[in-house]
Amino acid sequence: MHPLLRFTLDLFEPNQPPAQVEKGPVAPKKAADFSHPQANREVLLGQTRVAYAFNRGQRRSIGFSVSVDGLAVRAPKWVTLRDVDAALQAKASWILRKLHDSRERQTRLADQHIVWQDGAELPFLGQTLVLRLDPEHRFGAAGAQLLTEDVAAAPDQAAQTRQVLCISLSRQATPEQIRDVVQAWLMRQAKRIFQERLDHFAPLLGVQWKKLALSNAGTRWGSARVDGSIRLNWRLVHFKMSVLDYVVAHELSHLRVMDHSPRFWDTVRTLVPDYAAQRALLKSEAVPKWD
Repeated sequence: MHPLLRFTLDLFEPNQPPAQVEKGPVAPKKAADFSHPQANREVLLGQTRVAYAFNRGQRRSIGFSVSVDGLAVRAPKWVTLRDVDAALQAKASWILRKLHDSRERQTRLADQHIVWQDGAELPFLGQTLVLRLDPEHRFGAAGAQLLTEDVAAAPDQAAQTRQVLCISLSRQATPEQIRDVVQAWLMRQAKRIFQERLDHFAPLLGVQWKKLALSNAGTRWGSARVDGSIRLNWRLVHFKMSVLDYVVAHELSHLRVMDHSPRFWDTVRTLVPDYAAQRALLKSEAVPKWD
């Protein structure tokens, strides 16, 4: 492994600010196959041209991250551009695989667009949730309520059920009105579930969380601060509970180890032994886009 090289492909790592442009070798006129919106350098990896965001900072090694935007590279101030290019070439296959995976995931996300109307479906805790407009408000809760109803099945099949979210809106409600009611309900569920899971895992680690805030970040699922403040993305309720538990355990583990060192991952493992599988699901499964 290149002595200056360090990988960072963690959805919890904060975004870095753009740096001053450092001109690299003159690139052909061909457009990049992958292009970061803040790209200021390009590299040819095999036959694939990658335009990436490059910046320098107070760090000890070259770091890579692949997100929905593309490739970002960070390097110490003393590292030469030749060393950066060498590091990119050394791990070209890894970078290209992650870029292709990210693009495929975004394609799947585009297919998850919700049409906000009666009968629309969306994932909730890993299961399909059906929306039903109920202008007569034939349920007890305010705004919306989750119900379970039987589904007609063939005589030779076992009885089946489905989850239905009843919403007290007229059938003439606009898509925006339906979306806002559903989002408010999901956020209430998210806060309740997050608090329950934080209270479950925190004593197991011997840590205390002080404050929970919901976030709506596009690509970051959670964060933790040394003062015990936890931020979790409410859209995690689209995933099944095992994935949600991984994220909660991840952030609580930061209250003991504020980095992503081997000791940190060992801490996560004490709470979620199969954290690697859950982390992979978090990165690969598509969740709906909220316009």
